[in-house]
Amino acid sequence: MDLWTALQALILGVVEGLTEFLPISSTGHQIIVADLLNFGGERAMAFNIIIQLGAILAVVWEFRRKILDVVIGLPTQPSARRFTANLLIAFLPAVVLGVIFADLIHKYLFNPITVATALVVGGFIMLWAERRQHEVHAETVDEITWKDALKVGFAQCLAMIPGTSRSGSTIIGGLLFGLSRKTATEFSFFLAMPTMVGAAVYSGYKYRALFVPADFPVFAIGFVTAFVFAMIAVRGLLKFIASHSYAAFAWYRIVFGLLILATWQFGWVDWAAAKA
Repeated sequence: MDLWTALQALILGVVEGLTEFLPISSTGHQIIVADLLNFGGERAMAFNIIIQLGAILAVVWEFRRKILDVVIGLPTQPSARRFTANLLIAFLPAVVLGVIFADLIHKYLFNPITVATALVVGGFIMLWAERRQHEVHAETVDEITWKDALKVGFAQCLAMIPGTSRSGSTIIGGLLFGLSRKTATEFSFFLAMPTMVGAAVYSGYKYRALFVPADFPVFAIGFVTAFVFAMIAVRGLLKFIASHSYAAFAWYRIVFGLLILATWQFGWVDWAAAKA
């Protein structure tokens, strides 16, 4: 492993960790940054699976007490069973639609132009969602109904379009469906666990031939870096939303997306020819 490869892994691990749980699209940022770093091909596909696992492990660690309480309480506590059922209900739409459309979406939509467009559109939707009057009926994740969970699950499916953001779709969907900002954010984190692990296992098995021992040092750098920076991002986001809205993230999406579109429109970067 040369120094440049290690640096690529480090940068992409930082990008994954910081963006995975923020409503700004980790996939979109990975596509753009990987193209700028000229890090692509089959090796990149396997690498992305590994760093996503690093990011999700950070959330599992951050919410380990809640997870442990739910696991211990499953045999005797209705609230634990209800919480688990809601996660499964919210997870199912992504499973079904992901299996059906994942390959087509990856083939036709995984490019910087799609990402930039989705960032801008999603940013304006976030601004609209934040400015409308919220009618909250679920102040904690334990108050979420199965109908709420199903709606959030379908909202998550929008994130199959790169640049939309999985966390952004679930959080804003949660706000629109009556969840408090804190509840929508926490449920998004919990829903990420089965969704991302399931996607990683599915992709890992499908592309298992891409994992070769020679790449393990690169994977290790990306995994550890993604874990550390995801931990920072999750803790920072929970503190931020305690006193702020998601408007700042919306404006970031809009400005970043317009910047990418501008560089393409004026021919400064050949984004249209780029592929993840």
